[in-house]
Amino acid sequence: MRFSTEQKDSYTEVSGTGRLNMVAAPKLREVVGEVVSAGNKRIVLNMLATEFIDSSGLGALIGCLKMARQAGGDLRIACVQPQVKMVLELTSMNRVLTPHATAEGAFSND
Repeated sequence: MRFSTEQKDSYTEVSGTGRLNMVAAPKLREVVGEVVSAGNKRIVLNMLATEFIDSSGLGALIGCLKMARQAGGDLRIACVQPQVKMVLELTSMNRVLTPHATAEGAFSND
């Protein structure tokens, strides 16, 4: 899985392409850790090109959420694909990480 980051006005967008599995999960934690270490506390994980997620990927999402919140910020997810959405719903993770339709809209209610 490849990750990229882009600084927006009020948040940092992290995008991932591929499968968020046991191979990619540590890389996601590393990328989000670097974003948080750089002082960016509001993060949107754009999952438009993330076609698959497994339990390792879910663990990485929770770890990244925890990192952002411990730094006084938050992590939101956006553009969630059907397979990923199904896994989030089956595990009730959608209650902790509510999927947003767009990255731009993830922090719009704050």
